[in-house]
Formats: sequence, C-alpha cells, structure tokens
Amino acid sequence: MDEVRKPFQGVLNIIRFNWHFYVIALLVIIVAFIGAGFFNRFTQTIVYAIALLASLSISVSLLVSLYVYDLSGLYKFSCINPQPADNVIVNIHAGFDETSALLKNKFKNAQLIVLDFYDPVKHTEISIKRARKAYPAFPQTKSIQTNNLQLPAAYADKVFVILSAHEIRNETERIIFFTELNRILKPTGQIYITEHLRNTANFLAYNIGFFHFYSKRVWFHTFKNANLTLVQQIKLTPFMSTFILTKNGN
Repeated sequence: MDEVRKPFQGVLNIIRFNWHFYVIALLVIIVAFIGAGFFNRFTQTIVYAIALLASLSISVSLLVSLYVYDLSGLYKFSCINPQPADNVIVNIHAGFDETSALLKNKFKNAQLIVLDFYDPVKHTEISIKRARKAYPAFPQTKSIQTNNLQLPAAYADKVFVILSAHEIRNETERIIFFTELNRILKPTGQIYITEHLRNTANFLAYNIGFFHFYSKRVWFHTFKNANLTLVQQIKLTPFMSTFILTKNGN
C-alpha cells in the first residue's frame, strides 16, 4: 500500500482536529480588540498587547507545526535503514495512525503489525476522536492495552512508536509499556521512539502546550527502568527527536 502525504497535510490536520480551539481563540481576540475601546488608554494598551501576543503565539505554533510535520521530512523516515533480515515490523499508535501505510511502503518485504492502545476512557481529547473519524484504521489493526501487547517474546525486528508514547501519562504505566516493548523485541532488534521534548524550543513554539511533552530526563528514566539501552538520539528538528533503543547490553 503506497501512500503519499498531501501538501500541508500536517498543519491542516492540526487545525481540522482542533478547530474549536482556534475558533474560541479568534473570538476572544476579536472581542478583546473591540472591547478595548471602552477602557482608558493605559488599559487599552494592556489589552491590545495581550491580544497581539495571543495572535503571535498561535501563528508561531502553526508555522512551527508546518515546518515540523510538512517541511522537515519527518515522514520520509530517512534515518531508518531497512535490512534484509527485517521480517516483522510493529507500529504502535494511540488512536491516530498516519504512519502505518508509510512504514509498509518502507518495509515492502516485511510483515507489518499495527497495534492501537487508544482507550476512550483515558484518551478523552476531542481531537483524537475527530482524527479517528477522518483516518480509518489500517487494515487488521489490533486494539491492545499498554501492559499487554499480545505478541510473543523476541518477535519483532523493529518497533515504532511515533508521536504517541507521551499519551501514556502515568509513569508506572509508561515503564510497563516500555518493558513490553523490550519483551517483544528480538535480541538484535531496535525500537524507534519519536517525540517532541519539553524543552526551550517547544516552549517558544507551543507555549504552555509544551507541558504535554516529556523532557529527555523523563524519557531516559523510562528507558533505564524498562531495561533498554539508548544507542542513538537523532534530532530531526530543534523541536523533535527520535530515540533508537535496543535491549540492555546490545
């Protein structure tokens, strides 16, 4: 199954799935500009400044998203080198799957297994629900729990968790999930974790939204406690990194 991403697909999806946020923000900014006229000059200046900062923040976040998701080559997977011995590829997501068809095209001769740990009780974001309606599940996608991937031990050559591991908000659950990744990985296999980081670049881009991401320290703690070794960190952009992991000692 070949798939080509459409121009500006990433940033347009962000607007499409979070349109309520942008509508509310736009209305607040408009009301602020109109309402400022009823205050004295000093207060007007403060209201105008806040409205301009809000407008700037939204614009910057969309421009950064355009760069990250549409212009940076994120979905070309250039850091991945398929090997003849790659027989089983596992892709794990949290309800929104833009990558399985792309990975299937990358690993044409391998079996691709797609797992979805989306839980409507835990993952209540309206954006995910809209995304699931817009993007049908990849064929034969299996619903799983983070503590049980329903695959045999030492089964996968490569495991991908792209922009979804941060949805596991509980630390203990996250370590159990990564321990499961370790369990299903072959001794010579690799795990690819792609994530935004809670760092200065993402704060400047997404403001308080960067709290939805985790710092490198948190990820390293998770890897260590799941008995995984970080063999490489690829900084795709200042805003996003891919961590390549192996079983401890490999």
